[in-house]
Amino acid sequence: MGTAAGAGALRLPGLHGYAVEFSPYCPGRVACAAAQYYGMAGCGTLAVLGQNEAGIVLLRSFDWNDGLFDVTWSENNENVLVTCSGDGSLQIWDMAKTKDPLQVYKEHTLEAYSVDWSQTRGEQLVVSGSWDQTAKLWDPAVGKSLCTFTGHEGVVYSTIWSPHIPGCFASASGDQTLRIWDVKTPGVKLVIPAHQAEVLSCDWCKYDENLLVTGAVDCSLKGWDLRNIRQPVFVLLGHTYAIRRVKFSPFHATILASCSYDFTVRFWDFSKPNPLLETVEHHTEFTCGLDLSLHNRGQV
Repeated sequence: MGTAAGAGALRLPGLHGYAVEFSPYCPGRVACAAAQYYGMAGCGTLAVLGQNEAGIVLLRSFDWNDGLFDVTWSENNENVLVTCSGDGSLQIWDMAKTKDPLQVYKEHTLEAYSVDWSQTRGEQLVVSGSWDQTAKLWDPAVGKSLCTFTGHEGVVYSTIWSPHIPGCFASASGDQTLRIWDVKTPGVKLVIPAHQAEVLSCDWCKYDENLLVTGAVDCSLKGWDLRNIRQPVFVLLGHTYAIRRVKFSPFHATILASCSYDFTVRFWDFSKPNPLLETVEHHTEFTCGLDLSLHNRGQV
């Protein structure tokens, strides 16, 4: 992956990072959702970072009165981002405008922990997941949620749109399940008992609409084929603490990356007999956020 050679660092004093997302428009531009005091108290900051010859620089920052736990870029405006917060709210920000959010949605009754902008053309929808055990569907042009998805029996840690199927998203939960939803129907489409532990993250393969990966507190990553959920397609072991986030590569059908409370980022190729490609130990604290660039093949 060439990770170690090109590593850059930017310190955000007093803040702990929870999520990073590359801009789908601007190569090297990254949004970071952060919180003070490990998200247990204090405020949050959305930091937008860029790269130049000097390294990583802070382009803009926006403050919120509670910790920010996730961030997603708009798929139809390069300056717009959505964050979600410990107070249960979602915020829409415009980099080109003032320090205050364009809109605030406050419907979740507990921490809003996950937010994602739809990936397929023809719709502009946002999905959020919360500690209140629900996922909610939003149209950024509408002032309130379009729908609430219930059924999880634990915290919803991760909500991710399918990059292939319009209106379809996955959710991962503390109830040990991965669930698949369709925005056109209120009930859950599929419940996968993915781990015997809390599932903290999930992601869709960019090359196979039936393949997802989950990462859990049991330190394992598991691949799931939606056409046969009795057994995982692969199991990847190596992390020594809970896996906080997992992402498939945008360039390789069988490569994925994971980060963990064990301070490491690991790269895997599940098609190989020895799937662990690389372990990166740059961080000295919990590694919570992870993304792979759509523009630069080796950039993470």
